[in-house]
Amino acid sequence: MAIVTALRVPKTGGIPTTKVSVIKWFKQEGETVQRGEPLVELQTDKVNYELDAPVGGVLLTIVAQENAEVPVGDLLGFLGEPGEAIPQS
Repeated sequence: MAIVTALRVPKTGGIPTTKVSVIKWFKQEGETVQRGEPLVELQTDKVNYELDAPVGGVLLTIVAQENAEVPVGDLLGFLGEPGEAIPQS
């Protein structure tokens, strides 16, 4: 049984930031993603960076839309297998 992976805003090394802005999603819901593939571009006060997919699968849901501000540790979206149920928060 596959496990749905929650994609969260990571703590960035050495940069004291509390939130990021979602600049651009490189994939749309339902599209296949390879592990290590850039998934979303995020921006802090200092830098823009690409967050890579931690696992391969399908982008099930985008929770944080483009131009949204998201606190560090908060949910960006879910990765998993096609048809998998997304955990209810």
